[in-house]
Amino acid sequence: MQTLQRIALLVVAVFMLMALVVQARKLESRGASNRGIVGEAKSTPTEIRAEGWVVAYPGADLTVGTDVAGTVVQMLVKEKDHVRKGQLIAELRSDDTRAALDEARATVAQADADIQLFDTEVHRAQMLFDEKVGTKQALDHATRDRDAAKARRETASATVRRLEATLDKTRIYAPISGVVLSRLVQPGETVKENSALIRMADLNRTRVEAEVDEFDTGHIHIGDSVKIRAEGYEGQEWQGRVEEIPDSVVGRQLKPQDPTKPIDTRVLLVKVAFAQRTPLKLGQKVEVGIGSEAIGHGQNSPMEATR
Repeated sequence: MQTLQRIALLVVAVFMLMALVVQARKLESRGASNRGIVGEAKSTPTEIRAEGWVVAYPGADLTVGTDVAGTVVQMLVKEKDHVRKGQLIAELRSDDTRAALDEARATVAQADADIQLFDTEVHRAQMLFDEKVGTKQALDHATRDRDAAKARRETASATVRRLEATLDKTRIYAPISGVVLSRLVQPGETVKENSALIRMADLNRTRVEAEVDEFDTGHIHIGDSVKIRAEGYEGQEWQGRVEEIPDSVVGRQLKPQDPTKPIDTRVLLVKVAFAQRTPLKLGQKVEVGIGSEAIGHGQNSPMEATR
């Protein structure tokens, strides 16, 4: 009897030992899994580094040209001038156009006089015809003359409108308020149709366009905080926010300064708004560091960029 009890206790002890081993292995497996998750979290970059340049917002950097060919009579602005929207910036020679416009207007006036005269002729011919004194031929002739005068007036009026539009195009106005970056022609030059006259930009509406490597795109979000640095400004740093992330990647335009970075990878052109005024120039190269945890993450209202 004692032998059977010993055997039963031994079997129970074996089963308990096996259960403890299985439980220990489960705990070890969970620990390894947790360590893997922690390792992945640690491998996520705390700051994504990228290079870019200062650009203007869409519509804030324009090349202003002329719709018509002609000789430049006046260039009323020069480089670094501040201009207002609607300000006259250049004028082309328009003597021939003005003369043609005067001629077309005179033709309209003459046609008006002819219409008035032929209206009287038609009225008189109609009265004579109704009284059985005049002929149908005379009435038709007067009506035809009046209709021809009206057609001449319509043609001349269309010519006036065309020449007025051409004359308006010889005076070029600033489409936006901003600063003249470059003057591309001088007074006395003859330009072709669609020739560029000046390049101008609103320097109060600038931001950074950064080339972020495509394998970092999953770690960037709207609202991420950004640190901005530039050569020539050692020790200075400006703050920004990611305000736009495009939906497609493109080829790299800038050669990376870091020799360890590949040059054949595709990049995401991330737009970064400045958080404060900066002395940075349009087109200047910069380095950015994009934080993985953004303050105000998920906000959709972009910050107004200023220089």
